[in-house]
Amino acid sequence: MDANDVVIVSAVRTPFGRFDGVLKGTDSIDLSVMVLKEVLRRVDLDARDVDEVYYGTCIPAEYAIYTNVPARQITLLAGFPEDTISLTIDRACCSSMTALRLGYRAIKAGNAEVVIASGAENMGNVPFIASAAKTRWGNRLGPIELEDVLFELGYGRKGFAPVATDAGHVAVEYGISREMQDEWAMRSHAKWHQAYEAGKFRIGEEIMPVKIPQKKGDPLSMERDESPRDNLSPERMAKLSTVYGSPTVTAGNAPGLNSGASAIVIMSRAKAESLGLQPLASINACECAAGAPKYMACVPAQAIEKMLTKLGKTVGEMDLIEINEAFAAVTLVSLKMLAGNDLEKFQALKEKTNVNGGAIAIGHPVGASGARITMTLMYELMRRGGGTGVAAICGGLSQGEAIVVEV
Repeated sequence: MDANDVVIVSAVRTPFGRFDGVLKGTDSIDLSVMVLKEVLRRVDLDARDVDEVYYGTCIPAEYAIYTNVPARQITLLAGFPEDTISLTIDRACCSSMTALRLGYRAIKAGNAEVVIASGAENMGNVPFIASAAKTRWGNRLGPIELEDVLFELGYGRKGFAPVATDAGHVAVEYGISREMQDEWAMRSHAKWHQAYEAGKFRIGEEIMPVKIPQKKGDPLSMERDESPRDNLSPERMAKLSTVYGSPTVTAGNAPGLNSGASAIVIMSRAKAESLGLQPLASINACECAAGAPKYMACVPAQAIEKMLTKLGKTVGEMDLIEINEAFAAVTLVSLKMLAGNDLEKFQALKEKTNVNGGAIAIGHPVGASGARITMTLMYELMRRGGGTGVAAICGGLSQGEAIVVEV
């Protein structure tokens, strides 16, 4: 242990909501305010002790009505001092793990002692938009054409393929069949249900309750993830059509369009000791990666390999693995790459990956997911009495982040 180690002292997320669920009308900014307050309350940390707040988000159209600098707005709304430094990050689905990496670097460099890495998204709250060419500078009379920025997540507008299309083609290239992806998706839901029944996703640990005001009556209390299903079968999965022309990706082996927020407090070990806080885990390394836009499914493996090579470690030495299920194809392609096409090793890696289910079941509110998989990994290592784990996530057009956590 070293005084300059970067440690996690608090980590929390909201339950993740469905596209059409109870959070559909709640602004991502408001969800973020909730988790910032809660992540401090958990350890009785004064906001004045926080040097920097990094906030990850992915779909600016959702918060566009609030103009810009959501990180700044969130910190002020959450009661942070006016001199708190904040930064909004858009690195697609990687964003809140990028926030962790930037916070880790700031602490290691001695430029900060306490950082909050956070992120949020509400994909069900994304409005339809009208371009300036068709409104502000366009037709003075007649109907206005609206566009759905969630369709293909907008990548097709500039000539890129939808990420589901790329993931499906890369899966075929790596020998990951539609049936394998469907099986992994069903496993994700089953693992979540097992974990939930075992009390792993309980209020007060990874999860905080969310109160949703209603026009009439008492507020709704949301205390569990909305997306997990228990009525899946191979036959039902096989009947689903693929999306956006993908050869393998369906609504069944992909996550939903979700809502939620997450936050993690990190600091130097010396600072934690001075504040009387017990570290939950240490962050041993962070790494980023990028590659050819088509090969997004490969980039979690590339980020993990890049990071573990620097550490002199192998993926086989990791006790647990979290690879975000942007699609089942992403997790399986990356695991097969990490296994070096060794089928026995591939199976061994699968058994210790996403052991409590992944984003296909839990949900994938894109800006929040990097921090979510990090805390899910950490809390499971804590339940097991310690160990070392690696988490990785991909982002649109082949970006990636990876992190090693030790308990």
